[in-house]
Amino acid sequence: MKATAKDLRFHSKELIDSVRRGEEIVITFRGKPCAKLVPYQELKNKESDLREAGFDLTPKRGKFALPPEGTRLSCPCCLN
Repeated sequence: MKATAKDLRFHSKELIDSVRRGEEIVITFRGKPCAKLVPYQELKNKESDLREAGFDLTPKRGKFALPPEGTRLSCPCCLN
C-alpha cells in the first residue's frame, strides 16, 4: 500500500492499524518513496535470521563503527 506524507499526518491511526494487520506501507513525499511502515519484530529474531543466512554480525571498529556501549554521544550543533 502507498500513502503520502500528508496521509501519514492526518490518518496515522488508520495506517498503524493496517500495519498491525501485517500490511507494509510505503510513505511517499512529493511522489517519491521516502519511508516504509512495517510490522514490528523483535531485533533478536532478525539477528538470528541473519546469522542463519551466513552474515557475520561481529562488531567491527572502523570509520562507521558504533562507539562502545555507555558512550555518551553529542552533536556539535547541540552544544550551544
